[in-house]
This record gives sequence, structure tokens and C-alpha cells, in this order.
Amino acid sequence: MNSSWKKYLLLVLTGLTLGSCSNFEEINTNPNAATKASASMLATTLILDISKNALGSISPMMNDKSIIRMEFPENAQYNYLGRTSFDGLTVLNNIEKMVALSPEGAYKNSYTALGKFVKAYKFFWLSMQLGDIPYTQALLGEKGTLNPAYSPQKEVMVGVLNDLEEADKLFAAGIKFDGDPIYGGDITKWRKFVNTFELQVLLHLYRKTADTDLKVKERFSAIVTGKPIFDSNSDNFQVVYSDLAGQRYPFYKLGNTTRIYTMVSNVVVDKLKALDDYRLFYYADPSPIRTAKGAAVDSWDAYAGYDPSMVYADLTVIYAGKDYSNVNSRYLELANAEPVYVLSYAMSRFMLAEASVRGWITGAASTYYSDGIRASMKFTAGNTPDNVLFHHNRKLTDSYIETYIASDKVKLKTTQSVAVQLEQIINQRYLSTFMLHAPYDAFFENRRTGFPVFPINPKSNLNVPSDKFPIRWIYPQKELDYNTENVNNAIKSQYSGNDDYNQTMWILQ
Repeated sequence: MNSSWKKYLLLVLTGLTLGSCSNFEEINTNPNAATKASASMLATTLILDISKNALGSISPMMNDKSIIRMEFPENAQYNYLGRTSFDGLTVLNNIEKMVALSPEGAYKNSYTALGKFVKAYKFFWLSMQLGDIPYTQALLGEKGTLNPAYSPQKEVMVGVLNDLEEADKLFAAGIKFDGDPIYGGDITKWRKFVNTFELQVLLHLYRKTADTDLKVKERFSAIVTGKPIFDSNSDNFQVVYSDLAGQRYPFYKLGNTTRIYTMVSNVVVDKLKALDDYRLFYYADPSPIRTAKGAAVDSWDAYAGYDPSMVYADLTVIYAGKDYSNVNSRYLELANAEPVYVLSYAMSRFMLAEASVRGWITGAASTYYSDGIRASMKFTAGNTPDNVLFHHNRKLTDSYIETYIASDKVKLKTTQSVAVQLEQIINQRYLSTFMLHAPYDAFFENRRTGFPVFPINPKSNLNVPSDKFPIRWIYPQKELDYNTENVNNAIKSQYSGNDDYNQTMWILQ
């Protein structure tokens, strides 16, 4: 986390007194605390809110089948999604206030751009979970709309794309702004983030390329050819940690028992082994049982991953026997282990590779694909101290990286079908996000394309039917209780009145 993070966090958590004080309040007011909101403080609130999606929750990793957790049977591991919540939208009430408090001119452009981006980001991911959501009438409670109608998912997506494009234009006409703990108010980096995120949105709309309102391919190509996007790891939208209270890596050992119960899945381990990929030795520790029997820590056979869909009782036997690979000890031992990101340069290169394979852009898919692998490996190597405990004598050197990319097992199979190439691209995207962790990225990629392929076990799957993965969350109980008519209308119009986990929303049709 950068040096300004703690300062901003403390400001955000400070009470914001907007009215006059009584004599008692004046006497007891901390002269060093903020007593009035400012545009920069509200900007911090908004940026921290979207940053928290990167803060290393174990649940998305179980959902993405990269981590097995053994403290007790986990809903996320066994495909129970549950109800989502609209509570995360309340932070958007800060946008109008932030813009109103910002100075006129270039500063207001920057803060307005930030507001449009955060709004687009929040509504996009909520719609991706559910389908239709309150959108055009959302956040109007102060103006009397307490029961907002639902907007069709297409309308949400059109609004998201328009807000992202407007945010880019406003940032371009803006100036460095205060209150940004990630990019330090650098508008060029924000433009890159906004445009790269729009590429991600457009790929999720790949089934809608014939829709003239969306103009999916045209928008994608225009961004790649004419707007700034991520062009190095330094552009990642990520949280950087340090060895200070409240700023340490989420899985650091101090007061953290998470790693006691974790195992790395075979979805990750077997893919890395099949590709002779040294990231295995940075992501995982060897099985203590196998090393005790003489296996070297740099031996592929020393590492063991297991099926995350295995019945919990069977996994407990393996867990008790300790013949498995846990996550690499660097995640436990280093307070600043590595940054955790929402969106990365490596991911963006894999997006471009996919777009090229689909014929949306003219650049070589193999080049974008290679760039993504290189960025992922350099990120891992650059954030790992040169310690045998952390790389197990299999260093990700520049020479190794180039040899790996050029190997027959890894290089993009450009003469084969689109499906074959997409599987390679998305598998590498999946491997690049291990423990970092773009939240639910692999879940949405699997839902969108079928890759990476996840194991499913009817004996352990909590979804009904038990031979299928769920593809959406269900609507919040609060909506059913307090906005009953509108949510029921949305359920009826989309899903014939059946709000369950297997219904196919518009974006997937």
C-alpha cells in the first residue's frame, strides 16, 4: 500500500460534521480532525471502495477453484452463491457531493470523471451478478424515489459504456487531483484504467456484436487504436502493502489463521505442471510429506493439488495426512508480499489476444498473448525476494521466461480453431491472477466462455441441479421485502418469475 494510504483511510473514517456545533461539541472537537467534507476526501472514499475488491478475500478464490479451504465446508467452494446486496451502491451518493465541492474548471473535470467511472464500475458488476437492476431510478431516495424501477440489462450496459467514454473525455480535459491513494491523481493512469476496463466490459458483451446500439467491435477497436490503455505493470490498478498496522498484506501471518486451512487446487497445480511453468514454485509450497521422503523442493513431483469439488469428508482425510501443497510461504511471511489488483496489464494483454482471435482488432494475437505471460511472470518475479523458501530454486529469470513463451506447450496455436486459442488465452489469464486477485474474474470468464474448465461433482455441488454450475446470484431479501413490485416485475420479465441461480440473463443470451 503506498505511503498515503493510511492518511487517506484515516480521513475517510473521521466523522464529517456538516452543520454548526453546540458549545459542548466545539469544546470536544479534535482540532486535528476533519470537520467538513471536501472533494478530495469523498474521492478517497470512492476509490477505496472499488479498491477493496482487490483486498484478498479467500471466497472468490474458492469460487474460482484455485484455493481449497478446510476449516469447514465452504459455500463458495461448493457453488452456492446466495443472495447479493445493493448496499454497495450507497457509496455512489458521494459522487454528486464530490463534484459540487470541487473547484470549477479542470479539477471539476477530473472529479466528475472519477464519479462517472466509479458509477459505471459499480453498476456493471452488480448487473453481471443479477441481470436487470435499478439504474435510471437508483440513488434517488433524497429526491423521493424510494422504490426504484428496474432497468433492463441492456439499458444498464449502454449507460455503463457511455459513462466510461465520458469519463475518458473528462479526464483528458482534467488535471492531477487530490484524494487518490492508488494513482496519486495521475489523470493519464486513470484514462488507461477507464479505457482498459471498458475493453473488459466489451468482451463480456461479445454475444451482442450485432447490436447497433452497443457497437461492441467498433468501440473496442476505437479504444485500442486511439486511446491510452495499460501498457506496463506500472499501470495496474492495485493496492500496494507495507509493514505498518492496517497496511499489511491480507494473508500475512500476524493474527491471521487463514493459511492454516488452505490447499492449492489441482486446477492450478496441474495446469502449471503440464506447461513446465515455474510459477508453480512461487505460488505453492511442496508437500511436507513428499519432501520428508526425499523429494527435492524444486521437483515437480513434490507438489500436489487436489480436486476442489471433492466431497469435504474425503478432503479432510487428505488434509489430515498433510500430503498436499499449501500456498507459498511468502504470502504468510511477507507483510508487503505483493500488490493485489482489480485489473492488470497482463489481463489487458490477454483481452487484446482474445479480441484479435475474434477478428475485432488487427494486432497479432500471439504477440498480445506472449506479452500477457511475460507481464505476469515479471510481476511475480519482481515482487518476490530472492529466497529459496519463496522460489524453491526455480527462478523466473528473463531467459527462462522467453524460453517458456517460445515452447511448443505454451505458444499460441494460431493454426488451430478459435476455441483452442481461446482456451490457451483464458487459461493463461487464469494463471496470471493467482492470489492477486481480480475478484471473480475466473468465474465470469468460465461463465462467458467455458474456460478455464472447472471440475463439477454432483455429490458435493450445492447448486440445483447438481450437475450444473450456478450462473447468477439471486436478488437481495431487502428488495423482496421493500421494493416487492419492482423486483418481482424484473424477475417476471427476465426469468418467467423464477429467481434462481440457473437463469440466463440477457448478456449471456
